[in-house]
Amino acid sequence: MADANAVATPSTESDPDADALTIGDYTLTSRLMIGSSGYPNPQVMLDAITASGADMVTVAIRRVNVENPAPESHLDLLKRGGHTILPNTAGCYTAREAVLVANLAREALDTDLIKLEVIGDDETLMPDVEQLLKAAKTLVDDGFTVLAYANDDPITCRKLADLGCAAVMPLGAPIGSGMGIVNPYNLRIIREILPDTPLIVDAGIGTASDAAQAMELGYDGILLNTAIAEAQHPVDMARAIRHALKGGRLAYRAGRIPRRRYAKASSPEKGRVGQ
Repeated sequence: MADANAVATPSTESDPDADALTIGDYTLTSRLMIGSSGYPNPQVMLDAITASGADMVTVAIRRVNVENPAPESHLDLLKRGGHTILPNTAGCYTAREAVLVANLAREALDTDLIKLEVIGDDETLMPDVEQLLKAAKTLVDDGFTVLAYANDDPITCRKLADLGCAAVMPLGAPIGSGMGIVNPYNLRIIREILPDTPLIVDAGIGTASDAAQAMELGYDGILLNTAIAEAQHPVDMARAIRHALKGGRLAYRAGRIPRRRYAKASSPEKGRVGQ
């Protein structure tokens, strides 16, 4: 099943832009994952997804009829477009709810993928760590490919990785806030302690520069929705974020110069006129 969704990619040695992302048994040509809610209409959603270049699109299972989608439902449109569907457990407040929704998604969509969200309250929409870890263990043990949405807490992220989550997804800022990367220090620590775990910044991205910053921190990808769906011109924003993400990734791979307190001349001192 997973192999049918995998995308073959060329070597990065021949094409530096062909920098595939592997999560579990899935290989994605794009490091941008995109949501499917909040768009002005379905056509804008489809156009924005195309402009973003994203392979994987996330869908809130509690908000769609997965067993019998209407012919023009978002889920049906995404399936016909050939996108890899990443069902999520948005709206779940307990591990039990999240596991039930994940099993419904697996049965209805024939996929082992699940973006695990377990939220603590309606005001902050921050993850409930206790319930999140409980649900993650159950789903991993049951054979799911779990992408776990988490706080920007290094300890929680390490525990999720130790449980066997295929990807860990610390937030950049609260869901839908558009605040960008509010705690780059924690995100950098998470990257350092989990060098081999796919890490995705999920939530808080507001514009292209936020996406570039996340990638420059060494993250493997980004998942976002509101930044594109609620932009004044969603398709243009999708295109901007697509390019920013690639730029940030290339900058990280290139290696930035160290920050210095004082100037350092770029021209050599030796051989200067007048010496």
